[in-house]
Amino acid sequence: MRLMTLRSILIHPDPRLKTLCRPVAAVNDDIQQLADDMLQTMYAAPGIGLAAPQVGVLSRLLVMDCVKDEGATPDPMVLINPEVVWSSEEMSVYEEGCLSIPDQFADVERPVEVRVRWTGLDGAEHTEQFDGLWATCVQHEIDHLNGKLFIDYLKPLKRQMITRRMVKLKRERAREGNGA
Repeated sequence: MRLMTLRSILIHPDPRLKTLCRPVAAVNDDIQQLADDMLQTMYAAPGIGLAAPQVGVLSRLLVMDCVKDEGATPDPMVLINPEVVWSSEEMSVYEEGCLSIPDQFADVERPVEVRVRWTGLDGAEHTEQFDGLWATCVQHEIDHLNGKLFIDYLKPLKRQMITRRMVKLKRERAREGNGA
């Protein structure tokens, strides 16, 4: 049995969060372990999605579970090398947040529905159409794999303001970690 470990989530600004991730070459034990760790990290955060670069791994892998209702059965998904193959013309606005940009939220406009193709942990190709929160989440996480953050959709002033808050947060966390 695999031991799952919580992984540290990178906080913006970090150059790894702005890096185009490389495709996963093969589904193997290391990828399975990464997926297990990422799911545990995402649930513990708590969040509904997590991309590999957020835990410092520059590979095209994401996990998500948009089931938020208390007592509902979780529906964890692992998407390897995901790509949007179709998106609706209809758009919607959703207030997004990000585990790499804690306590910051902003409205982002994205397609209402997307069809995504990916490789599963079973090694097979999967295609599914997502809508609602699932569509927003999968697009947000795929953006991470392409080095894009939700704040990149915002006007420069708002983006700079959030980035300054994150720099300050990282400084405060570093001081606390050093016992100062």
